[in-house]
Amino acid sequence: MEAIWEFFGWLYEVHGINLTIFYDELDRARFLKGIWTTIHLSFISIVISILIGIAGAWLQMSRLIWLRRVVQGYIQFFRNTPPLIQLYFFYFAVDAALSSLFGINGGILDGYGWAVVSLSFFAGAFNVEIFRAGVEAVPKSTVEAADALGYNRLQVYRYITLPLAFRVCLPALNNNLINLLKTTTVAYAIAVPETIYVANQIWSDEYNVLEMMNVVWIIYIVLVGFLVWLMHKWEKSIKIPGFGQ
Repeated sequence: MEAIWEFFGWLYEVHGINLTIFYDELDRARFLKGIWTTIHLSFISIVISILIGIAGAWLQMSRLIWLRRVVQGYIQFFRNTPPLIQLYFFYFAVDAALSSLFGINGGILDGYGWAVVSLSFFAGAFNVEIFRAGVEAVPKSTVEAADALGYNRLQVYRYITLPLAFRVCLPALNNNLINLLKTTTVAYAIAVPETIYVANQIWSDEYNVLEMMNVVWIIYIVLVGFLVWLMHKWEKSIKIPGFGQ
């Protein structure tokens, strides 16, 4: 590996292409840490947003009208406001209000924690509607058969409706999760040390904006490409021949 790092040092000395993230150990370490932060921020937000979508779709079928309205209000709030504004709302307003309410100095969560909360709720609002559409696509005769077997409403949803709905809505879910990965870049605004934030620090120190922007562009192509490949593999693995075709 040392020969590779020396090559990039030579590339800078001879051609002026300043990729310090390869030949400078400090820049390389903090850039890799930024990429890792993007990866686990995306992963945690994806998992939580899927759980929100599953729970929200279930609550939308509730017999309690006020509960359905609460879920609908949540959906409209997070779908119709920019994710950056939501992030600021949680980080500055909600954190300050909760800190004052519970008498906690220094805030309830740090920037990373509020980024997870904000991004999860943002993507979760779309996931609720995606899962709801999938649930509505399940044939009523299938649900009626489960009722006839003595399943209660939760059991029907958990064992019958949700697994079938998941297969129907997976393509739309894939798109939303890919958008979520790209939306993690807004965490830069509250100093979460993800890829863009760290890249900005590096190009401010090294004056290599052009090189770093191209590297960041490639990094996100790789991350999104891997997620697309993974989701397509997942979609094929759970496909039921003849259902949802």
